[in-house]
Formats: sequence, structure tokens, C-alpha cells
Amino acid sequence: MSTTPPSRVTHIINLPTQLDQPWLKNIQTETGLLANGAMSLKQVLIQGVDMFGERLGFLKFKADIIDKETGQKVPGIVFSRGPAVAVLILLDSEGETYAVLTEQVRVPVGRLILELPAGMLDDDQGDFAGTAVREVEEETGIHLNAHDMVDLTAFLDASTGGRVFPSPGGCDEEMSLFLYRGNVSKEKIQQLQGKETGLRDHGELIKVHVVPYDKLWRATADAKALTAIALYEMAKRDGLLS
Repeated sequence: MSTTPPSRVTHIINLPTQLDQPWLKNIQTETGLLANGAMSLKQVLIQGVDMFGERLGFLKFKADIIDKETGQKVPGIVFSRGPAVAVLILLDSEGETYAVLTEQVRVPVGRLILELPAGMLDDDQGDFAGTAVREVEEETGIHLNAHDMVDLTAFLDASTGGRVFPSPGGCDEEMSLFLYRGNVSKEKIQQLQGKETGLRDHGELIKVHVVPYDKLWRATADAKALTAIALYEMAKRDGLLS
């Protein structure tokens, strides 16, 4: 399926889900590809659709973006999965700070990965904090309040949109990274270690791991976790966190 563009970009693409909205929004912002008139969008070809039950989950499409100066297309193959969230949970217990990770089966990389609790937004309401709370409870059993979390990505310059892009060369995913800090007993740390969680009927086979925070940066290959550490440490350095 392809579409031919009339005068306005917002009318040319009929992607059938909320997943297209961040892409359309980003491409037309002040820092977007179409902002200064140097590039044009000719058409979009939808190549693949994956459903999550009755809800559209992932899209793969090709956008023909033309550089007007050279007349050449720029790389435009997109795996569209939309906005997501992740939470760096730090628990203080008896003088030590621990981070909470989840061990999950990740078929695309063929490995079990230790990573931050995370998930995609389920709708187009933009409730990043609410989604973060739900994902943490589903994946770890820990109940958080949205107002107790700090949006670490909100500390980024306004030109970034307050999000991070884990793989902008091929995927439109934009992520908000949150921080939660709390105090718990040693018994609670022990209860969390190795706890099996996840929505089993959705194929989620999750095991909770608790790692000393000072060892976290070496314990995980998860880009979300490593980015969250960097944002947290820089925000502390600049006095942005109380």
C-alpha cells in the first residue's frame, strides 16, 4: 500500500494506529526533516503489520524522503513501535543502594537480557508516568506512585523533545526514562531477588534481579539502563536532583 502526497504531510499518510503519530509529529517539528524545506516526503509504503490481539502493535514501512539539493533519497526504512518508558529503581537498604532489573527472554538478540523494567505505551494518551507505574508492577511486583518518580529525560535540552532514541537509524522508538528512589528492609531485597513475574498468558517469563548500584553499569548490556545511569549521575552532578 502506498500513498501519494498532496500539499500537507498530515494528510498523506494513513497509518492505521497511534504508532504513526510520534513519527508524523517529529518529522514536522522545528528540528524535523521537513522543517527548513531542504527535504520532501514523496510517499510511504507500508511493508508489514504485526497485531497484538485486536490492537496494532508494530509496523514496518518505507518513507521516500528526498534531499532537494541532490535529488537523492535518504535511508528511510522504519520499524515503528512508538513511545516507550523505562524505570531506574534504586532501593536503599542498610547503607547500600540496589538497582532492580528484570531478566527476560529476548528473541531478537538470542539471549536472556538483564534490563530495566520497561514497556510500550498502550494508547495515544501520552501517559508516560502511568505506563511506567503499570510496567513496574507487572514486571517486578513493586507498586509505585507516579508522583514519586522523576523523569530523567525531562532534564535534556528542549531541542531533544525530552526523549531518547535508542536506535534512530532504523526504529522510531522514543523513550522516557524515569527514576525512583526508596528505602526498604533487607528482607524486601531478599524477597525481590529471583522473584518470577510477568504476564504469563502474554508470554512474559520474567525473573527479578537486585544488583548493587555501584556494580550496575557492568552488570547489564541494556542500553536503557546505561543511559539512565548516565542521566542520573549527570543530573546529580549538576544539582538537579534533591
